[in-house]
Amino acid sequence: MPIAPPAKPRRGWRETLSRLAFYATRVRWRPWKNLLIRWFISHYLVDMSLALEPDPSAYPDFNAFFTRALRPDARPVDPDPDSLLCPVDGALGEFGAIRDGLLLQAKGHRYSLAQLLGGDPIHAALFRDGSFATLYLSPRDYHRVHLPDDGRLLEMIHVPGRLFSVRPRLLTRVDSLFARNERVISIFDTAHGPLAMVLVGAVMVGGIEQVWAGRVTPPRGAEPRRWSYRDGDPEIRIARGQEMGRFSMGSTVIVVAGGALDWRAALSSDQTVRMGEALAHHAAVHDPR
Repeated sequence: MPIAPPAKPRRGWRETLSRLAFYATRVRWRPWKNLLIRWFISHYLVDMSLALEPDPSAYPDFNAFFTRALRPDARPVDPDPDSLLCPVDGALGEFGAIRDGLLLQAKGHRYSLAQLLGGDPIHAALFRDGSFATLYLSPRDYHRVHLPDDGRLLEMIHVPGRLFSVRPRLLTRVDSLFARNERVISIFDTAHGPLAMVLVGAVMVGGIEQVWAGRVTPPRGAEPRRWSYRDGDPEIRIARGQEMGRFSMGSTVIVVAGGALDWRAALSSDQTVRMGEALAHHAAVHDPR
């Protein structure tokens, strides 16, 4: 499959809504933000007992509430160091082996690994015989993203693109959706091989942040942006289960591992998963550089 250039961002209704969402969710006028937060909790049945700050009125704006931290005991981490952790709360989409450089988007629909990773064949080669898992975050879910394995950050790429909705029912309607939407890709070296974390933007997603860089988007820009951390002093290392980033409003995370995985028994698409539980076990171990 030839590698197409990244989809150029457009200024249509999706982009306008997303820009408005960015600003509306950061308004600090108390009547507005309290009304919005309480409506959201009631509409989506959010369990505030799990939040580190359970008082809805204590959040300075809606975005702070939406990206709220959980209690330290709310999401225990699987203790087996050879297990690949679930990085988010959400619904598991497609998962499995990468075949012929393609990932499964939905039944009968595949898309290019190289395209997903920003069109770089060198990056794609790292994961040629690898595995992937797609995880969808609904509005009611916890929206911080955690690293599935101990990792050293090598590179980050912001790929501008479209802002199609990532709701599961649309995955059979938009070809190569995840490789066409805006996304932020972080590539790590781990004891189990290379690991890519792809945070996919969507309509109404007001921003994507990383703990080492702060807000990456907006601004959206028109061309890919790249940051190298290979020679960083000090190195950026993130522990297994530690927060690595967050979404302002919901979207999708795609985990791409460089080796084969033994998936947890009885794991299935559309299954509800929680951050910290094991998705799979690594089939092999290598020495990171």
